[in-house]
Amino acid sequence: MDAVSQRVLEHLTEVEEAAEEVLSTKQQVVELDSRRNRNREALSALRTEDTEKVKVCLGNMFIKLPKLKTREMIQKDQEQLDKEINELRKGLKAKVNRLNELQGKPELRGYSLSPLSTEEIKAINSLFKR
Repeated sequence: MDAVSQRVLEHLTEVEEAAEEVLSTKQQVVELDSRRNRNREALSALRTEDTEKVKVCLGNMFIKLPKLKTREMIQKDQEQLDKEINELRKGLKAKVNRLNELQGKPELRGYSLSPLSTEEIKAINSLFKR
């Protein structure tokens, strides 16, 4: 194999690896989001439950726990899932930009935008009310 074809092969391998990283990160986000939705369903089911203790599936067994303790556990898990999803999404932006760079495509415009904070929204609303 000559030097040119070797470089082409290395470049294609690098592009494939970058694409695989993007796809695996997206899949992780989907799985974590699915878990977050199941937690949300569990929290709403706890609101309708009238008993003091509820049965919770932990691993491969059911355990009877106090309703408040169960709600706290699920809410902590929700917070952790939110944090993980946000971190993965931030990393995904960099991975997509790297993939586009390797493919020779221009960087996506507006892809790295972040939402306005509550203070910024309040400031804008106060300007419009004048």
